[in-house]
Amino acid sequence: MNLLPEKTVERLSQYRRMLLKHYCKEKQFIFSHELAALLHFTPVQVRRDLMLIGCSGSQRKGYDIKNLIKLMGEIIDSKYGQNVALIGVGNLGRAIMRYLNKKNSNLKIVAAFDINPDKINKELGGVNCHHSDELSEVLKKENITIGIICVPAEQALQVADSLVKSGVKGILNFTTATLNFGDDVFLEEYDMITSLEKVAYFSKKR
Repeated sequence: MNLLPEKTVERLSQYRRMLLKHYCKEKQFIFSHELAALLHFTPVQVRRDLMLIGCSGSQRKGYDIKNLIKLMGEIIDSKYGQNVALIGVGNLGRAIMRYLNKKNSNLKIVAAFDINPDKINKELGGVNCHHSDELSEVLKKENITIGIICVPAEQALQVADSLVKSGVKGILNFTTATLNFGDDVFLEEYDMITSLEKVAYFSKKR
């Protein structure tokens, strides 16, 4: 299968999460319009996404839910799981560690990093915290391929460079710093301020 569009992968993740949460024990089949209504998408969009992954439903019954969940897992998840590192163990970092390690067994945060001596060599959020100077060594030892950056913005570029040099192939940036890499690294940036201002704008218009 060719590389899927980013937005399609996002929606597949949402479809799977919604199906696991609401439907996998209640019914066997679901129509595209039912799934679309749960996520405020159009039925056409749902059908297009599912066609891209080679899934077709029955006009009479819809889509087999268990098969959908299985197929989405095969596409989104790595066969053997992926190890994740989190850099910056503040309030946000701890919340992310607790949530992710409870919700997703395929993606596991196995190491955390910080420069605060009160956090070094301690278990935080169920994860061992190392000094940031040990980043390269620990990443290679633990076969970590994904990094989550939760440090102050002025430190983000240095941290990202260290992650890439250590072999990380995917970065989720929670800082306001803008990062740029080549095609060898997939970068996802989440700016909470921009998201909140977007919510504020549209709520004001209502």
